[in-house]
Amino acid sequence: MRVVMWIIRLLLFFLLFGFAVKNDHLVSLHFFFGSSWQTPLVFVILVAFTAGALLGVTATFGSLLRQRREIGRLRRQLDRATRDRPATPVPSAAEVQAPETF
Repeated sequence: MRVVMWIIRLLLFFLLFGFAVKNDHLVSLHFFFGSSWQTPLVFVILVAFTAGALLGVTATFGSLLRQRREIGRLRRQLDRATRDRPATPVPSAAEVQAPETF
C-alpha cells in the first residue's frame, strides 16, 4: 500500500511540475493607483491556491474552537453528574423475577 501511495505522490508531483513548466509565461497584475507587477502565471496560481487554503482553514478555526469549548463544558457536566449521583446497586439475577406466562 505504501508503494502505491508513493507512486501516486510522484505522479501528482510530475503532473504539477509539468503544469508549472508549461505555464511559465509572464502575466501582468494591475493593482490600484497605476501600479503593476509582472510574474509567471504558475506563481499567481500558487499564491491564489495558498490564499484560498488559508482562508478555508481560518473559517473553520472558529467553529473548531467553539466545539472544543462545548465538549469541555459537557465533560465537566458529566463529571459533576456522575460524582453527585448516589451509587445504585445493580439487582442480581436471583432478585429479578421472571414474568409469569399464561
